[in-house]
Amino acid sequence: MKTPAAMFTVLACALLLSGAARAQTATTVKPGAKPPPKQTRPAARAPVPKILPVEPPLARAEGEQLAAAAMTHFGDYACEFDQSVNVNVTPNNDGYVDVRFKTQTWTMKPILSSTGALRLEDVKGRMLMLQIANKSMLMDTQIGQRVLDGCIHEKQRIATAAAAAAAAAAAASQPATESLLQGSAPGASAPQ
Repeated sequence: MKTPAAMFTVLACALLLSGAARAQTATTVKPGAKPPPKQTRPAARAPVPKILPVEPPLARAEGEQLAAAAMTHFGDYACEFDQSVNVNVTPNNDGYVDVRFKTQTWTMKPILSSTGALRLEDVKGRMLMLQIANKSMLMDTQIGQRVLDGCIHEKQRIATAAAAAAAAAAAASQPATESLLQGSAPGASAPQ
């Protein structure tokens, strides 16, 4: 059994600890004295301005790139699903073009391929725009998908119409040419 002295010591310690805790949380204000100042947060630090990465300068365009840039169709393209893309000269960088779709703009390097297609390659390696005789398309090379397809510039529309007219004219003259090759006169019926 515990002795009364031990119980008294435990009780005294408990009272002292509870009094110390109460003294830390409660503040006493004497009558007529100013209340203690409210604790405030430390002053907020000024926001650190974001430093934008500096783009490295583009390599100077040489002969083949300048020739490919001259073959680029500049202006607006009407694409499938009522989309549009715009191609313009990159300011202060001869031989480069800017391709704008919605709110994004990519600086691209024109390259003429061996097949005759004009490749506009994003200098950062993400996007690719292909221009062929009758249409253009914009592709995202990182995910391997077309972003836009069936994009037609006014020059491509004219070239497509001219090719269709030439094909129609060739088809119209085709029967007369075949009958001459077979040795019969035009308008004569073929032997049966």
